[in-house]
Amino acid sequence: MTDFEKARALLHEFKGSSYLFGANVLPRAGDQASAAGRKAALVRDTFEGSDDYVAGIRNSLAASGVSLAEEIRGAGPNCPREDLFRIAESLRESDADVVVSFGGGSTIDAAKAAEVLHTLGGDIDDYFGVGLVTEALKNRDKSLTPHVAIQTVASSAAHLTKYSNITDVSTGQKKLIVDEAIVPQYPVFDYEVTCGAPPELTADGALDGIAHSLEVLYGAVGKDVYERIEEIASACIGLVVNYLPAVVADPKDTQGREALCLATDLGGYSIMVGGTNGGHLTSFSLVDILSHGRACAIMNPYYSVFFAPAIERPLRIVGRIYKEAGLTDADMDGLQARELGVAVAQAMFELARRIGFPTRLGQVDGFGQHHIDRALAAAKNPQLKMKLQNMPVPLTAEMIDEYMGPILEAARDGDLALIKNV
Repeated sequence: MTDFEKARALLHEFKGSSYLFGANVLPRAGDQASAAGRKAALVRDTFEGSDDYVAGIRNSLAASGVSLAEEIRGAGPNCPREDLFRIAESLRESDADVVVSFGGGSTIDAAKAAEVLHTLGGDIDDYFGVGLVTEALKNRDKSLTPHVAIQTVASSAAHLTKYSNITDVSTGQKKLIVDEAIVPQYPVFDYEVTCGAPPELTADGALDGIAHSLEVLYGAVGKDVYERIEEIASACIGLVVNYLPAVVADPKDTQGREALCLATDLGGYSIMVGGTNGGHLTSFSLVDILSHGRACAIMNPYYSVFFAPAIERPLRIVGRIYKEAGLTDADMDGLQARELGVAVAQAMFELARRIGFPTRLGQVDGFGQHHIDRALAAAKNPQLKMKLQNMPVPLTAEMIDEYMGPILEAARDGDLALIKNV
C-alpha cells in the first residue's frame, strides 16, 4: 500500500461515506446540501479565483434543489470576534435550514461558532471550553442547523473537527470551543482548489497539519489510543516532510498538493482522537504577529525538548521520518531523553530552513517580551486548561513561570539549552 493509499484508507476509516474529498468534487457540493435542507446560507471567503468556485457552488446548489437565501462574507485571519458576531446576525436574518461554508479554517470556524450563537444565543464566552455547546443544546432541547463545510486550504482541517478558534483582537488572545456538536455533518474538500495557494500559505498550512498530529502523538503516550494515533500521525508527518519542500519549490506540483491535503486531513483525524498541547497553547497568544500554523511550527521543536524524557517512543518515530527524508544524520535509536529531543528539534529546524521558514520567535517582526508575558498569563486561564492537561509532562498553573517561561525564552533566542526539564 502506498503512502497515498494508506492516507485515503485512514480518512475513510475516520469519516466513512460522509466525507467528499479529492479532485473535482466541488460540483457535488449541492448533493451534500440537499441531504440537509432546502434553503442555504453561504458563508464564503474571497481570494483570487474564489468567484469561479463560488459560482460553481451556486450552480450545484440550484441543480440539487437548494435555494440560496443569503451570501455572507467570511472571517478574517484567526476569526476575529467581530466577524463571528456579524456572521451570526446574518444567519439569523437568512432563516436558512442549512449552512454552507466555503473557506479556510477561520471562515469555517466562524460558521461553526456563528451557528451556535444563532441557535442558542448568549455570549460566545459562554461556550469556550469543552462540551458546553452540547450541554446547552441538551438543556434547551435544541439542535444546530446542519453544516456543509467546504475546505479551501490544506491546513487546519476545520471541516472535519470539533474545534472553533475565536480571537479577541483587542487583547490579541485566541480562545477555543471544543465540542462534538459543532463538527460539520457534511465535509467537502476539493484538493484542486489548493493549487493556487502561495508558498507561504502552503507551508503554514502543512506545518499546522504536522503540529496537530505531532502534539496529539506526544500527548498519547501511555494511553489506550497510542497505537492508533501513531499510525495516523506517522502517515501525516511523513507526507508533509517528504512533499512540502517540493511544493514550495513548485506550487503546481499536483502530486505534492494531494499529499499535503491528505496529510492535513489526517491532522484533523488526529485531533479528533486526542488533543493538542504546548505548541497550540502558545500559538493562541501570538495571533497578532503569526499565522496559527506558523506559530505552532516555530514552537514545537522547543516543546519537543521539554517533553523529551516522557516521549522517547514518539520522538524516535518522528526522528526516523525526518532522517529518511535526509533532514538529519542523528542516531535516533541510540539517543535518549533530552538528547533525543534535541536531535529531533534540530531536524525540524533543518526542514524549516529548507523552506525558508523561521526557526525562532526573535526572527518574527513585531515579537516582543509582551508576547511571552501574554502567553504565560493565558496558560493560567482555566478556559485553556485542556492544553495543559494534554501535555505529556502536565503543568499546573503554579508551574507555568518556572518551566514554560524558559521554553518561550529558548524559542525567542533559538537556544535549546535554556529549556528546563521537569
